Amino acid sequence: MAPRVGCFLLAVLISASCKVITSSNPMCTEKEANKTYNCENLDLREIPDTLPNTTEFLEFGFNFLPTIQNITFSRLINLIFLDLTRCQINWVREDTFQNHHQLNTIVLTGNPLIFMAETSLTGPKLLKHLFLTQTGISNLEFIPVHNLENLESLHLGSNHISSINLPENFPTQNLKVLDFQNNAIHYISSKDINGLEQATNLSLNFNGNDIKGIEPGAFNSKIFQSLKFGGSLNLSVILKGLQNSTIQSLWLGTFEDTDDQDLTSATFEGLCDMAVESINLQKHHFDGFSPSTFRCFTRLQELDLTAAHLKGLPSGIEGMNSLKKLVLNANSFDQLCQINAASFPSLTDLYVKGNMKKLDLGARCLEKLENLQKLDLSHSDIEASDCCNLQLKNLPHLQYLNLSYNEPLGLEDQAFKECPRLELLDLAFTHLLVKAAQSPFQNLHLLRVLNLSHCLLDTSNRHLLEGLLDLRHLNVQGNHFQDGSISKTNLLQTVSSLEILILSSCDLLSIDQQAFHGLGNMSHLDLSHNSLTGDSMDAFSPLKGLYLNLAANNIRIIPPHLLPALSQQSTINLSHNPLDCTCSNIHFITWYKENLHKLEGSEETVCANPPPLRGVKLSDVKLSCGLTGTGIFFLVVFVFLVIILLIFSVKFLLRWKYQHI
Repeated sequence: MAPRVGCFLLAVLISASCKVITSSNPMCTEKEANKTYNCENLDLREIPDTLPNTTEFLEFGFNFLPTIQNITFSRLINLIFLDLTRCQINWVREDTFQNHHQLNTIVLTGNPLIFMAETSLTGPKLLKHLFLTQTGISNLEFIPVHNLENLESLHLGSNHISSINLPENFPTQNLKVLDFQNNAIHYISSKDINGLEQATNLSLNFNGNDIKGIEPGAFNSKIFQSLKFGGSLNLSVILKGLQNSTIQSLWLGTFEDTDDQDLTSATFEGLCDMAVESINLQKHHFDGFSPSTFRCFTRLQELDLTAAHLKGLPSGIEGMNSLKKLVLNANSFDQLCQINAASFPSLTDLYVKGNMKKLDLGARCLEKLENLQKLDLSHSDIEASDCCNLQLKNLPHLQYLNLSYNEPLGLEDQAFKECPRLELLDLAFTHLLVKAAQSPFQNLHLLRVLNLSHCLLDTSNRHLLEGLLDLRHLNVQGNHFQDGSISKTNLLQTVSSLEILILSSCDLLSIDQQAFHGLGNMSHLDLSHNSLTGDSMDAFSPLKGLYLNLAANNIRIIPPHLLPALSQQSTINLSHNPLDCTCSNIHFITWYKENLHKLEGSEETVCANPPPLRGVKLSDVKLSCGLTGTGIFFLVVFVFLVIILLIFSVKFLLRWKYQHI
């Protein structure tokens, strides 16, 4: 009986009281204090009083403001950005923004506009971006032209516009983007384009308009940053209409639901009389694909043939010496040699990503591309037992190589010897079979970024990363370490220049306290989604100023002696851990509240224990771990009972002793 009473009294003594500090959240979400707020989809019918007068960026979409006028936003005179998407606005009254001199962007997307007053946009001195997408506009005369002298972008997509003839006094001198996509424009006249004469380096978007005719000479001597005619059924009409123009980027791609004509050599005849740097022809079909198809492509610097149903490029293409970038993504090549790379000797960028068939790299297929700097072969089911020197022969200037999401690759000794200038190598989700005892990367002294995530690496090979003298960013996410532990001697010891290290989802249970010795340059360490406990934090002692991500681990209690290792880091994420919110963790909880400025993900950093506090934010918990009044009373009673018990015990012993003399 006595032991039970003693245990009960001790439990009362060390009992702690706890409470949750609650705070009421404002109706609008604050993104940046006193400046940026999101009030979307709150069924609001006016601007809330809780918004400070200093608000600069306001997202107010999906509320109800059928009419906006000069009193609607009168208090928020510091507005720079205002988004009123789908607020059921019908009327924009006179002088609505007369006091908003700093307003830069107005978004009225998705509002069924009936009327905009002529002076509705006066006031902003620097109005640069106006979005009138999906507003039901059918005539450009609807747009008030007052105070649009500084306008840089005008978005009029998904309306009922049939003519791009702007009002005579519409200011275009600063216009850079004019978006007419998904309207009902079928014909472009010289008058239409002459109205844009003051605009320089303009980007015009006609995607989704079936252009059936362009007046001859309409684009004569005009210069454009970009023109988009995506989805047009007859490209011959477009290219003939653009004769004698100069265009930086011409987008002529089509879409899955567009039943367009097959492209022939004759289709591109108009291209010979234009100056174009970049053309996109994605998703088109070609009929009679031959070297003559490229006859008018000789001045191109970029060509995008994504998803163009190609099985190969014809051999014998001539005159493509200016082409720098070639995109062949999502086609159906069997072998890399089928692109006939020798026809494009000046290429610096080549993309064969997401090939629809298993792609064989072949041998020496790219050896004529001595100037190649960027090569993307990802998502193409590439498999090679002996990679990659023969396949990448004679690519001495290659800086970027992406072989991610492919089939198993066997890496030989110095597997990338032909590419000594590599700066970024991505092998994510490609099973790597390292055949040599030495590092397959040992000659890549300039490599700065290496992605080895989910590569089924043999992490016990301490030589795996040798030779990477300038490696700054290493991702080994999803690889497994022996016994779930990073030991004192590990493959990271040879990359002392590391600044960013990703070790998430590696099933880690522990980290030796000297595992990161020699990595003093590290500024970002991601250990999220493992099974680490607080005891592993000794490993961070040599590191300072880290962004440290420990989210989704098995951290319950962080002992007091490990808190200094956390204190010397810049940002820490401890969210989604089963944290203990009892007095056994009081030192950490106190530290947490004192260092909230360092903590990331505080909304998801919650208690798991005890049950009454489960799900409560750590910052909202207040523990009282000292003795309470009740505890003091029971302590006195307990001491008194112990003294009485001792007295009776002494008397009993003395009596027993004298009885047995």
